Amino acid sequence: MLLPIGGPRQQAYRWCVAEPVEGEQFFGTDTKAVSIYRAVGRRLLRFDDVDVRVSKSQVAFRARRGFAFAWHPGDYVATDVPFVLSLALPEPLDSHRVKEIAHPSPKTWMHHLELRLVKDVDRELLGWAERAYRNAR
Repeated sequence: MLLPIGGPRQQAYRWCVAEPVEGEQFFGTDTKAVSIYRAVGRRLLRFDDVDVRVSKSQVAFRARRGFAFAWHPGDYVATDVPFVLSLALPEPLDSHRVKEIAHPSPKTWMHHLELRLVKDVDRELLGWAERAYRNAR
């Protein structure tokens, strides 16, 4: 149960990062990664017909195809980054926020975004995620 502390905006924020989201078990006890995942996952699951698939390496959000992939970079390289969101888009993004872009197929550009804080889940990132979702349908 959440206690109403602060104004409505703070209450909404506390609810967003406190309630469990399908797939969060992937991040184990990394509380920072879980909080970021909850902020991302809650918004992606608002889209119609989104399926969550948890594997050993990532949490995939799928509409007909995968469009967003959440993973923990510390499982692969030495880093202090708690969370990476990879978005599959039909064209490359030109943004300083994109850490790396891969081009795994002729119609897909995979964008890797490092997220360190819940506030990194903002309108810009969610707009890209919505584009990825629409392209996956």
